[in-house]
Amino acid sequence: MTDSLTVRDNRTGQEYEVPITDGTIKAADLGQIKGTGEDEPGLAVYDPGFVNTASCRSAVTYIDGDKGILEYRGYPIEQLAEHSNFMEVAYLLIHGSLPSKAEYDAWVHEITFHTFVHENVKSFMEGFRYDAHPMGMLMASVGALSTFYPDARNISDAENRHMQIVRMIAKMPTLGAWSFRHAQGKPFIYPDNDLSYTANFLSMLFKMSEKNFEADERLVRALDVLFILHADHEQNCSTNAVRSVGSSQVDPYSAVSAGVGALFGPLHGGANEAVLRMLRRIGGKENIPAFIEGVKNGNERLMGFGHRVYKNYDPRAKIIKKSAEDVFEVTGTNPLLDIALELEKIALEDEYFVKRKLYPNVDFYSGLIYEAFQFPPEMFTVLFAIGRTPGWLAQWLELVQDKEQKIARPKQIYTGDRTLDFVPASERWA
Repeated sequence: MTDSLTVRDNRTGQEYEVPITDGTIKAADLGQIKGTGEDEPGLAVYDPGFVNTASCRSAVTYIDGDKGILEYRGYPIEQLAEHSNFMEVAYLLIHGSLPSKAEYDAWVHEITFHTFVHENVKSFMEGFRYDAHPMGMLMASVGALSTFYPDARNISDAENRHMQIVRMIAKMPTLGAWSFRHAQGKPFIYPDNDLSYTANFLSMLFKMSEKNFEADERLVRALDVLFILHADHEQNCSTNAVRSVGSSQVDPYSAVSAGVGALFGPLHGGANEAVLRMLRRIGGKENIPAFIEGVKNGNERLMGFGHRVYKNYDPRAKIIKKSAEDVFEVTGTNPLLDIALELEKIALEDEYFVKRKLYPNVDFYSGLIYEAFQFPPEMFTVLFAIGRTPGWLAQWLELVQDKEQKIARPKQIYTGDRTLDFVPASERWA
């Protein structure tokens, strides 16, 4: 027997059989349910924010929010963070499987070879105001790449798609680092192809007059883990933006720039900065009980706890907590970490938060790590975007090969006036 839903329309008394597939019903199947009016449209689903609407079928990332599970292509995030590296995870997301040694070496070589950008991109970025926000610069420069690679519009060619994906992953650290340097009034540093992906990024960020930049391997590894943790996260706001814009069959640079724009918003990419502000406002462990009471009374907001998807401990938060400890071994302890650890301990034991399933998310500790690297808060989302790029591109690649996908065009419920009579300006202004 086929799984189905029987719907009775109480307006007409008519019943409809709606098939259930993979725990979902097709919104179009509700369109057959019409009222008594001959010209009345069929039922549609009203779902602001797509809280309970699936927009695609995807094999990229699996999340079980109730159990705190996150998997890329079936592999648990805990195993990837411990045993893999960002380049291998990027390959996994794009190609759907882990690489052989030969495939991995070829992939890393391709990415490394394409880290440089056209000199005109440098001139373009130098044209921004001295106080331009790094994320605004990143968004604009990513979009500008579409003008340097006009062949990127040929998205039906598999080899061409691969070339653009390689270019985008390779050039994101260069664009992100140059955004950072521009904000500091420092000269742009070219990529060093003798370094790994993440070490090269740190070199472009912090290198000054030294001949060779050498970052502490613990810092390189911590940042690499952060990139892995941010690499994809199902149909979040920025990924939805990439897919929505990509559904028009635009080039991947334009689609990814839409993702960067979505990530720019404080509700998506700015949560870790809000955590730092909260910890500074608390000031010391002795002030935590009063802060907790303020949260319960609605006078304070507990930032970095709770998640739209996770109703359990965010698995990324456990990993990032360990990375924070490794980073502070190199940089020295941040007193805010002591406040964060005590705040987490109290919140996880307090019935008020346990009952509401408010657990730490990935943003609770990531801001502390970024600050330890001496990144200003406006760079936090740039780092997020670099890590998320393989995920955006994997989702875009899946979209353009999905025969079920159509150009994004949601319905609306019109609430404005109707059939007004136009009064010419000569009469309105008389």
